[in-house]
Amino acid sequence: MPSSKTVRDYIRTIVDFPHEGIMFRDVTTLFADPRGFRMAIDQMLHPYAGERIDKVVGLEARGFILGGAIAHQLSVGFVPIRKKGKLPGTTISQDYTLEYGEAIVEIHDDAIQPGEKILVVDDLLATGGTAAAGIKLIERLGGEIVSCAFIIDLPDLGGRKVLEAMGMDVHALCAFDGD
Repeated sequence: MPSSKTVRDYIRTIVDFPHEGIMFRDVTTLFADPRGFRMAIDQMLHPYAGERIDKVVGLEARGFILGGAIAHQLSVGFVPIRKKGKLPGTTISQDYTLEYGEAIVEIHDDAIQPGEKILVVDDLLATGGTAAAGIKLIERLGGEIVSCAFIIDLPDLGGRKVLEAMGMDVHALCAFDGD
């Protein structure tokens, strides 16, 4: 008999991590379970059946795990967007605001060719800052973003609204309210 578990059922919640009052949604338990991981990848791919996608871009760091698996399934290239100073070649960078400061992400300046269709992938959409910075980098290189795909959306933090205001199509497999 097939399992009736959903992707959400595989996600562990850790209370007060990394700070008091935070309900951390831990996807490592999802990744560790072969059925849960396959389910997540399959469901993340589903909305894009028949769409042209040239490359998958993964946002550091859990987006690398998902993005690599999705790129493999689509038989397309994978491109990482990393924290400043982690990529060895010539890069372009984008700064963005976090709730506790600022950060910078980078992409190789030759990773995406103008006109390539891009799927942006990460594990969680919170405020949208990292994803928005990644989108700006991709667009500066001439990439055309097909969509942004996440496992988890935290709607109370407004990230989906930020990305949609940028004209992005956003898909998430599940949502956790109040976080």
